[in-house]
Amino acid sequence: MATPDSAPRNDWHTLRTLFPYLWRYKNRVVIALSLLIAAKFANVAVPLVLKDIVDSLDGSKGIIVMPVALVFAYGALRMCSSVFGELRDAVFAKVTQGSIRRVALQVFEHLSALSLRFHLERQTGGMSRDIDRGTKGIAFLLNFMLFNILPTLVEIALVAIILLKKYDWYFAAITFGTIVIYIGFTLGVTEWRMAFRRQMNELDSKANTRAIDALLNYETVKYFNAERWEAERYDRSLSKWESASVKNQVSLSLLNAGQAVIIASGVTALVWLASRDVVTGRMTLGDLVLVNAFLLQLYAPLNFLGFVYREIKHSLADMEKMFKLLRQNAEVKDTPDARTLQASSAAIRFESVDFGYERNRQILRDVSFEIPAGKTLAVVGASGAGKSTLSRLLYRFYDVWQGRVTINGIDLRDMTQESLRAHIGIVPQDTVLFNDTIYYNIAYGKTGASREEVIEAARAAHIYDFIEKLPEGFDTMVGERGLKLSGGEKQRVAIARTILKNPPILIFDEATSALDSKTEKGIQAELKAISADRTTLIIAHRLSTIADADEIAVMEDGRIVERGRHLELLAQNGHYARLWALQQHEEPADHVA
Repeated sequence: MATPDSAPRNDWHTLRTLFPYLWRYKNRVVIALSLLIAAKFANVAVPLVLKDIVDSLDGSKGIIVMPVALVFAYGALRMCSSVFGELRDAVFAKVTQGSIRRVALQVFEHLSALSLRFHLERQTGGMSRDIDRGTKGIAFLLNFMLFNILPTLVEIALVAIILLKKYDWYFAAITFGTIVIYIGFTLGVTEWRMAFRRQMNELDSKANTRAIDALLNYETVKYFNAERWEAERYDRSLSKWESASVKNQVSLSLLNAGQAVIIASGVTALVWLASRDVVTGRMTLGDLVLVNAFLLQLYAPLNFLGFVYREIKHSLADMEKMFKLLRQNAEVKDTPDARTLQASSAAIRFESVDFGYERNRQILRDVSFEIPAGKTLAVVGASGAGKSTLSRLLYRFYDVWQGRVTINGIDLRDMTQESLRAHIGIVPQDTVLFNDTIYYNIAYGKTGASREEVIEAARAAHIYDFIEKLPEGFDTMVGERGLKLSGGEKQRVAIARTILKNPPILIFDEATSALDSKTEKGIQAELKAISADRTTLIIAHRLSTIADADEIAVMEDGRIVERGRHLELLAQNGHYARLWALQQHEEPADHVA
């Protein structure tokens, strides 16, 4: 939590971060500020004309004549003040909405560019709430800082000049004194209140994270009858948020009451002085009306200024969290001279690779192997041996600690991530789909694919017949993370998606683990057909599915302990032979899709 001392420094940094987005619309900003100043001049002129109208209607000075010109001038100034304000809002709308759009897009693109490590550690619910509050904060900050604080300061300056020129110095002194006390009180109490607001935001994000997490894991909650536990857990977070919110509201009431006392005292003092001078003949009734109108005109936005300042501080706190996401370091980056990979065939090499997700927990140790262009390498081993880590490194979700990974002799770190991933297709063990139609999820493999191509990919993945039997066919919604489909159906969608992408490199990470035996045999035939003449990495548990691979590597504790073809490895009577024997003696069982 930022302390009062550090908060201003963070606020200025936040404003500097926002400035480039505004600068794109500098012409509109200048026009809007010009309209704003014109509106304020018209607004300040209104009480001056009103004074002349009252004085001309003062019966004590003789014959009363209807001040037609003054009345029309009064109406014109009132109209100009409002019209200029509306024109200002219309001109500035593009600045506000355009800036929000560009900031939101940049945050999204930056989050997409961050490493897998960040996304594995993120809290989706809290992060989405931070982004939502941050973008709303931009709109509030731009509108109210420029259109409330700035015009109020302009108006204060103009009123002070008029009071000093037309009346005794103590009118301006009391006005300024009241403003200084008001601003000092507002700043002090608001800084104190910010701790409650930041705490409230933090607890709000945590509560939202827990709610989203429980809803995303709906089935797990049901499996363990944990509805009450999750509700109580959520309520504990809400209870802390409620406590912080109450403190926030009580402190707000204290601030509002203090502001009201300060303003009422200043207004009373000035009206008393003006009334005294009218009685003594030093001021006219019009002067009394002028002073009173100025006070009401000045203190109304000044009173609102307290609210605006509080909300601007809140907006800056909200924006600070959103912009902090932009400062997240992208662990995996393209080098300035990164090459674009363009290859119709690809040879893969892992050369003495060491890697771990955390520095104190190494996963891969001196891993070396080669997959010649158009050949298939299958990797087998116990869970935790490091098999799936190979695919993550090949996709360059992480960079290796030692050694290197190459395609056609080029280090992955020397090529653009976009071109690298365009050459790889994967069928993962845990398929996650978008909450959209089956057609959309298959077509995701190739942007701009024709409907015929999508249907052909569905046929190749043996899912076309299933789709056609659905009431809405390809337009069937798959639900959040694809939960409306079975594991086998999701995997077949993933296979169809990869077939549609048609890349030179394929990765099958337990690609048929969720399929029943009958479907698996059909899919295996299709996978073998699409992997022909493509460089293929297969990560497998069931050895029967990879017996015809060009080479098989056996991993144990992050090392490759055996390599060779199926029959060669059986003849060695080592790790692979023991795994084969163990699986052959297991009771056969179909995997229901």
